[in-house]
Amino acid sequence: MKQTDGLKKELALADVFAIASGAMISSGLFVLPAIAYAKAGPAVILSYFFASLLIIPSVLCQAELGSAMPRAGGMYFYVERSLGAIPGLFTGLADWFSLALKSAFAVVGIAIFIELTLFQLFGISMASWQLKTIAIVSCIVFTVLNIVSVKHTSKFQILLVTALFAILAVFVLLGAKKVEFVRYDGFFDKGWLAILATSGLVFVSFGGLNKVVNVAEEVRQPGRNLPLGMLLAWLVVSLFYIAVITTTVGVVDGSELKSNLMPISLAASKTIPFVGFGLLGIAAVAAFVTTANAGILAASRSPMAMSRDRLLPSVLRHVSERFKTPHISILLTSGSVIAAVTFLDVEALAKTASTLLIILYLLGNASVIVMRESKIQSYRPKFKSPLYPYMHFFAIIAYSTLIINMGTLPLLIAVGFVGLSAVWYLLYVAKRISRASAAMHVVERITDKELNTVTLEDELRDILLERDDVIEDRFDQLIKKCEIIDVKGPQPADQVSYCLDISRSQPALFEILFLGNLSDCH
Repeated sequence: MKQTDGLKKELALADVFAIASGAMISSGLFVLPAIAYAKAGPAVILSYFFASLLIIPSVLCQAELGSAMPRAGGMYFYVERSLGAIPGLFTGLADWFSLALKSAFAVVGIAIFIELTLFQLFGISMASWQLKTIAIVSCIVFTVLNIVSVKHTSKFQILLVTALFAILAVFVLLGAKKVEFVRYDGFFDKGWLAILATSGLVFVSFGGLNKVVNVAEEVRQPGRNLPLGMLLAWLVVSLFYIAVITTTVGVVDGSELKSNLMPISLAASKTIPFVGFGLLGIAAVAAFVTTANAGILAASRSPMAMSRDRLLPSVLRHVSERFKTPHISILLTSGSVIAAVTFLDVEALAKTASTLLIILYLLGNASVIVMRESKIQSYRPKFKSPLYPYMHFFAIIAYSTLIINMGTLPLLIAVGFVGLSAVWYLLYVAKRISRASAAMHVVERITDKELNTVTLEDELRDILLERDDVIEDRFDQLIKKCEIIDVKGPQPADQVSYCLDISRSQPALFEILFLGNLSDCH
């Protein structure tokens, strides 16, 4: 199925790296360490390390799926094609909702950090409506930037991520000289259970990494740039996380650290006198900006992809003729971010977004298993996740454990998303599509019953041609359109001649497929 409303392929390796990195670094680094320290003590360093390892199966799975099926929508597209329409609907809605909320948290974070920095430096405080106004204006700016150009959005992202890493590198290098090793005493006092539980808490710090696959269709050479960009982002951000947390714990007294809303900025004020607090405040705002910007960019592709598949109204798949961006979907996403900023309880929704995120990671691993076991010939990823299927089953079990520990309300909301997806499918989708998922191909292999549709195989073949920049000549096009005569078993030569006479008498090109031994033909 060719995409007539295709997007521009404007993103290179640096863009993939910047989008993935920028989507990760926000409150997970600039706010969460204080809360995590209160639970795990100095061993919070290990909690971040374990969390970085826990995200690896999801990174590898989505790198494989993205290299095989570089399409807008990312996780929605992979789950819908592998597991079917209802799981796909759930994934698309959950992915869009969690990303929109992540962007909402980020624009609120921008406003709060501006206020905290102004209060710390000049004693200026802001009213609630002023904070919300700053957040909404920030969201509008990112919306305009996303509509005008993906390339401009990614260049802005590269600039901010570069500045952010530079500031953090200066902090780590200068902070290493101020570290007092006595602050690491009692490293394991909280116990291993606390360390592992805190890993689940900070796991969401790495959640933005996988969102770059939502813009896979706009990546040049996706078979190379997507996996490489994601893995580089994971490695660099993980190293920065651990280095910054290690420095912060070694510089700030524990009692002071766990009660501060700006732990990294506090550590910077002790490391770089006079300018450290303001410098890391700027870095924090830059981090929230990159997260909000990348979140709107990635989230807007899910409604667009679902609309392409006729799971949502067709208006959402429209691409601006001038800017080649899905402007309607971007506006919808931006509107949801502004609504979340204005009305919603941030703490409860943060846990809900995290729960949905973990469920999506679980479904990603399941999708790889189903796609591989379907044995569809057109599924040809340029990158394959290693240790199949052991790593994937381990990840499903680990993510399930994390979901159970997230609490009752997030689980109920997740179940609500499943119910909403099922109802929407029955009322709106069921009569509009009849595509066989890869799961049906697995059933076909087990039951030895042939499917009546090959639309998924055809679609994956078209994706391969586009991914590898294969240009079809006239012969290829004739072969795709040709009639097929399927002759069962051995046939006498006169019957073969009859078939050939038919093919010559028709204007279309015929392919004659003999399933058997044509020993009578000479």
